[in-house]
Amino acid sequence: MSANKDFQFACKLSDLKPNQSLTLEVDERFVVIVLLDGKVFCIEDLCTHDGGTFGDGELDGNCIVCPRHGAKFDVRTGAAACMPATEPTLSHQVEIRENDVFVKLSDSE
Repeated sequence: MSANKDFQFACKLSDLKPNQSLTLEVDERFVVIVLLDGKVFCIEDLCTHDGGTFGDGELDGNCIVCPRHGAKFDVRTGAAACMPATEPTLSHQVEIRENDVFVKLSDSE
């Protein structure tokens, strides 16, 4: 199933706390949204190391740390930042409209 190509409502901007992650479902996919240094980023809640979720992981600078094996992913780009993950997770476009956060899901590969 391919993702909807349009921006979809994800949450209120006021739901986000600085430098903390929020995991939620958009169009039947789980994503992690982070308010980092005044900007909002969204990545797929999928650790490419073992296929699990990492939304409950701690933030370490620009990265979210997978709580199971310590893999890190850059919340700005989805890039794998350390082992055991070697492949990026999907990064999604974010648009802010007034106090609402909208996400345009990237196609899964």
